[in-house]
Amino acid sequence: MIIFTICLLCTIVFRLMGFAIRLGWGAIRIAFFLVFLPAAILVLIFGGLVSVALPVLIIIGIIGLISRARA
Repeated sequence: MIIFTICLLCTIVFRLMGFAIRLGWGAIRIAFFLVFLPAAILVLIFGGLVSVALPVLIIIGIIGLISRARA
């Protein structure tokens, strides 16, 4: 009975850890695309690097379209 309880507890803990890692990864991706990426593009534009910012925007747009098509 004790071994069963320990195995059950370990299973629950490891499943919760996996869920927490997936949740954290999703939150980091959302924060990156909503906060850090636009901020970096604005810094490039205001810094006079429009020639760098436009290709970056185009590449990000293509990747976004491809990833949306797969989902």
